[in-house]
Amino acid sequence: MSVVGFDFGNESGIVAVARQRGIDVVLNDESKRETPALVCFGEKQRFIGTAGAASALMNPKNTISQIKRLIGKQFSDPVLQRDIKSLPFAVSEGPDGYPLIHARYLGEAKTFTPTQVLGMLFSDLKIIAEKNLNAAVVDCCIGIPVYFTDLQRRAVMDAAKIAGLNPLRLFHETTATALAYGIYKTDLPENDQLNVAFVDIGHASMQVCIAGFKKGQLKILAHSFDQSLGGRDFDEVLFHHFAAKFKEEYKIDVLQNARACLRLRTACEKLKKMLSANPVVPLNIECLMEEKDVRGIIKRDEFEQISIPILERVKGPLEKALLDAQLSIEDIHTVEVVGSGSRVPAIIKILTDFFKKEPRRTMNASECVARGCALQCAILSPTFKVREFQVNESFPFSISLSWKGSGPDAQNGAAENNQNTLVFPKGNPIPSIKALTFYRSGTFSVDVQYADVSDLQAPAKISTYTIGPFQSVKSERAKLKVKARLNLHGIVSVDSATLLEEEEIEVPVTKEQTKEAAKMETDEAPSDAAPPSTKETDVNMQDAKDTADAPGAETGVPESGDKPAQMETDAKADAKKIKVRKTNIPVTELVYGGMPPNELQKAIEKEFEMALQDRVMEETKDKKNAVEAYVYNMRSKLNDKYHEFVTESEREAFIARLQEVEDWLYEDGEDETKGVYIAKLEDLKKQGDPIEERVKEHAERGTVIEQLAYCVSSYREAAASNDAKFEHIDLADKQKVLNECVEAEAWLREKKQQQDLLPKYANPVLLSADVRRKAEAVDRFCRPIMTKPKPAPAKPAAPETPPTPPPQGSEQPQGGDANANPGPTENPADGDNEVPQASTEPMETDKPEAPQSSA
Repeated sequence: MSVVGFDFGNESGIVAVARQRGIDVVLNDESKRETPALVCFGEKQRFIGTAGAASALMNPKNTISQIKRLIGKQFSDPVLQRDIKSLPFAVSEGPDGYPLIHARYLGEAKTFTPTQVLGMLFSDLKIIAEKNLNAAVVDCCIGIPVYFTDLQRRAVMDAAKIAGLNPLRLFHETTATALAYGIYKTDLPENDQLNVAFVDIGHASMQVCIAGFKKGQLKILAHSFDQSLGGRDFDEVLFHHFAAKFKEEYKIDVLQNARACLRLRTACEKLKKMLSANPVVPLNIECLMEEKDVRGIIKRDEFEQISIPILERVKGPLEKALLDAQLSIEDIHTVEVVGSGSRVPAIIKILTDFFKKEPRRTMNASECVARGCALQCAILSPTFKVREFQVNESFPFSISLSWKGSGPDAQNGAAENNQNTLVFPKGNPIPSIKALTFYRSGTFSVDVQYADVSDLQAPAKISTYTIGPFQSVKSERAKLKVKARLNLHGIVSVDSATLLEEEEIEVPVTKEQTKEAAKMETDEAPSDAAPPSTKETDVNMQDAKDTADAPGAETGVPESGDKPAQMETDAKADAKKIKVRKTNIPVTELVYGGMPPNELQKAIEKEFEMALQDRVMEETKDKKNAVEAYVYNMRSKLNDKYHEFVTESEREAFIARLQEVEDWLYEDGEDETKGVYIAKLEDLKKQGDPIEERVKEHAERGTVIEQLAYCVSSYREAAASNDAKFEHIDLADKQKVLNECVEAEAWLREKKQQQDLLPKYANPVLLSADVRRKAEAVDRFCRPIMTKPKPAPAKPAAPETPPTPPPQGSEQPQGGDANANPGPTENPADGDNEVPQASTEPMETDKPEAPQSSA
């Protein structure tokens, strides 16, 4: 399985993979570690990532960026409305109240959801990982901001599915940073907790996490964030500063021109980075708008002065994180700063003043999230063995469940009031499962909602689950156990509902069996890659008073009825045993703003179609480039390297044809199909291939002739030799070898004479392939004869007494071992029977008289 971590940011994405030697950040096609997070829609195809960045300035209205700020938000969201104003592309409200992105693709106006566009970005990151690993990538871990709502998390999961990915976990970015920081630490204390504050100031948001480290363990103590405090806010301050300045000095309104806005924002981003290292920085942009060149200058003090409203908000998340963690500044051992926006000197000064210590930069500010996600993926993967390190994540929001009474309850006047209970409080471990017990007489619904939306600026209601229908056999009110799950991704859902019906059966019960039955009554929550905490809440809907008394997540509420089940220490021999029959009840899910399964399937198919269109267009470009390259290369060679191998008339005709194709390429053939370019190249090669073949034959002919001549000479010398190693071969067989060599030499001489009479531009009569075949024929004929093994010497009679062993150091008899294998061998001992090993190479021997193969 693949072990990959993805960090998709507001501006760029980073891919990290796990290898046997550690975690590597992989490079894209431009050999860069960061890939722009944008999609540019063109007339023929999409350009994603680095390809899209090259087209962004030329096609700003169809270049989709900042998608992380749009996903999973309602169109009426005030933060979204503020972001839309700075975007060059059009965004409108869809029929479901969520944003739709408008772009022109394949010559038509199209609309895309933010989830679809994020799926395109994931597809690009997936391709980068697959190219690097040379394997399919499916399983992965994706970093997300801690402030992502349930709907945003579901949207990321849907986008991953559109890209063909299977996220093992959606991992909080600050937790990923903490994991990447702590897993390599070998000096963590075993008992005392080491508290580290991680401050992540990215392009568009600020996140603070306080983590407690022990040996082999990481525990998240608190999360806090500001969704709209990041590096781009400083860019925006500079942008508006210079836009106003240029309007006053040059009488141009940059805000009225999308391309000018894009260029000025890009220049302001570079200016901000330069101000981090320089006290004064100039700004120069040529032909910004209305053919006017603009110039400006700004000092760091002036920049910090106009950024005061942003800088004043930095302390808020820091104070909230300390408060939630119930720690003081003195309890923080280290402060680690990451994120692209953290390089602003004024922010470092604020952090230093707040924590009373200098923030550290021991981690790569841009890559730590991707590395942490890859580490988490490796921990979840059976492929890698990772150092034992436990990650105890906490949930940043409070989740409650609410419900209404059913029809019969309403008649009693008890169901009109909504009842709710806090199921997953803020700081609850991830993952977690909690069981609630309801007493109902028919189908009912449960709402999952946020208990506090002050920090989220999102709708309180997340989803609704309809439980039922069901039918109770014994009583009007049935007992149901409903399990709510907070999974590894931080997504809350109602997993299952079970109808519990009790039956009394008379059976002999012993004391031990009673204890065992009580023990087995405890519910075991299934594990979700980490042991979730399981609590049980008994919500009794039988009476309004009982319900009012039993909200909240109380534990240890009895299950067997209104009266507590009492454990008897002295059980009788015969007693009534209560048997509980469990029946699964259907649960129907409705997620507000979520993508229905049929829409998700359509989005997957649409992404496949667009990816196929992209591949076809890339292949078409490659074929067009191949035609263009052939024209240029062949024309150059005809006047230089191939000049002697073509007649003057043929050369002029071919050059004219090449010029004709070149003109066609830049006129009518500018936009043709892949098949047309393939046909055009094949047509050119019909004229060019014979010329290239003549050049190739001329270059190879001398070498193969030498090989054949040397091979024939070697066999002839061996057959004519009086060497002892060939004396066992019959004279008739040797004569056959000599005749074969004479015949080959005669063939070669005749063909060579014919070839020498021809000019270079004529088609050759002596082909290198023919020479190789002749050498192979000579070798096949001569080798069996010249490698014929010597007959084995006669075996002497065995003496009656064992022979006296020769004195140490004496030489072996020349005849060798009588038991030696007489058959042919590939590597005969002492160099006997050695012959050419390859038909195209000359034969050589150890002695000058009989050459032996050089192969």
